[in-house]
Amino acid sequence: MKVKKAVVTAAGLGTRFLPATKAQPKEMLPLVDKPLIQYAVEEAVASGIKQVLIITALGKHSIEDHFDYNVELERALEKKGDRKALERVRKIAEVAAIAYTRQKEQLGLGHAVLMARELTGDEPFVVILPDDIVDSDVPCIKQMLEVYERFSSCVIAVERVKREDIKSYGIIDPEPIGERVYRVRRLVEKPSPEEAPSNLGIVGRYILTPAVFDALDRTPRGKGGEIQLTDALQILLEKEAIYAYEFEGTRYDAGTPPGYLRASVEHALRRPDIGPQFREYLRSLDLSKSWVKRK
Repeated sequence: MKVKKAVVTAAGLGTRFLPATKAQPKEMLPLVDKPLIQYAVEEAVASGIKQVLIITALGKHSIEDHFDYNVELERALEKKGDRKALERVRKIAEVAAIAYTRQKEQLGLGHAVLMARELTGDEPFVVILPDDIVDSDVPCIKQMLEVYERFSSCVIAVERVKREDIKSYGIIDPEPIGERVYRVRRLVEKPSPEEAPSNLGIVGRYILTPAVFDALDRTPRGKGGEIQLTDALQILLEKEAIYAYEFEGTRYDAGTPPGYLRASVEHALRRPDIGPQFREYLRSLDLSKSWVKRK
């Protein structure tokens, strides 16, 4: 069955970015001049998916405003004669057919995915976490869809993580079956390096079958008192195969301040309009200055 729908999770509290996220969603933090969540929606669209469900929470109304028309702004830009900016803001409102539902309690990624049950029904669907920005020639989801079309089973994105970072990821026990493709034998949520079956960590891209909802219903709260999607996928393995794909591209963990800053710098450097000037500024920095060294 063709994958037509994407679920974008945007219900987290964003505590790592306080106080910036006290009054605005973390997903609306800009990566240069575009919010994180827009990158997620655009990746879905670039992969051929036009129906998007965004899982939000209390205080996230600015996400809906962002993907809506802003008549006053458009009139001002039209009056000013700024056609380029006008086209950019109009395009945002027309990028996809977007629906919204709220996660009333922050009970983990698995619980957020459960909120999508009514919209996705008995169809397979994509899940995208805006925290993970993937820069690649072919959109990450599009790469994964090619794997899904071969097996018609769940596909999860993985990448090799450093030993000291293993405890922050869901880790798979992989059986290689092709180039960058693995059959998953087991999944473990945030194991210690000693307990981990590999160094292949799950990142924020999934293609899931409807059977995941029954597995989520059976999933007890795990680490942090949350319903972990990794735990649900382990239960799902009892019924159907799950595959992992080691995607091509660079992932930025924009859900942490260091990762967000790295993503911002590298995306700015790649921009033809601001990259050269920004590169010259970075080259001019005197890293011996006390303000650079200050802790």
